[in-house]
Amino acid sequence: MTAAWEPSERERARRRLRRRARLRSAVIAAASTVAVAVAAGVGITRASGWPRVRQRFFSWSEITAAWPATRHGMIVNLELFVVCGAAAGALGLLVALLRTLAGPVFLPLRLLAAAYTDLFRGLPVILVLYLVGFGVPALRLRGLPTDPLVLGGAALVLTYSAYIAEVFRAGIESVHPSQVAAARSLGLTHAQTMRRVVLPQAVRRVIPPLLNDAISLQKDSSLVSVLGVVDAVRAAQIATSAHFNYSPYVLAGLMFLVITVPLTRITDHLAARSARRRGAGIGIGIGIGAGAGGSR
Repeated sequence: MTAAWEPSERERARRRLRRRARLRSAVIAAASTVAVAVAAGVGITRASGWPRVRQRFFSWSEITAAWPATRHGMIVNLELFVVCGAAAGALGLLVALLRTLAGPVFLPLRLLAAAYTDLFRGLPVILVLYLVGFGVPALRLRGLPTDPLVLGGAALVLTYSAYIAEVFRAGIESVHPSQVAAARSLGLTHAQTMRRVVLPQAVRRVIPPLLNDAISLQKDSSLVSVLGVVDAVRAAQIATSAHFNYSPYVLAGLMFLVITVPLTRITDHLAARSARRRGAGIGIGIGIGAGAGGSR
């Protein structure tokens, strides 16, 4: 029976040295962070205008009074984020597929998809909100919604689907053409090749940038307040105008941070894991190539 492998004394010394180096780096980083935070806190709180700022922006009584309305408004933002995110993802994928269609017969569809992405990526989000939110009701067409929440969500979907379409298109084009050729040589149709070979790889590769767009969408959902929707920002604005105290805005900002910061950390983690996988794939490829070269 083969004995279990055990590291040598030199390898154990290397591991102890690396552990001490990591511990020392962590201690230094923590100490420097605390020092900077303390220095910033002392400098801010000792400023001559700090009492007025604290009363205007960090009043606990104002935050408590604005909490119920702002919390209800944040629920509206979250609903917009979920619904618009799903709709923009589906529409963006459709537009990306249209832009990747091959053949001269599909030229009109490719041009239409390219014009769509150029238009809504070039317009500011707030301008699209104004055009859709105030322009659609002015048409007075039967069957079209007039609810500002629905119209604001439609404007967000139109804008973000254009960005998501370009992300999906980049992921689709990153799949090597040899995989498409191999799938077609096995008898798969174009649709089957996209569904079974290309899209699974493309979606996996573009998850980090898609999450970045999701973070931006969560923040931009507050822009629907310009149409009169009472979301978290609008609720904070109403509470602020009652007593001319800006603490409700701070409360709304903290609510958005509670959602966006974890999403940012998840995005960073997925991006780092994707980079490690690509590095491992390159390392494996180099190893295989070196072994093949040696055999020749």
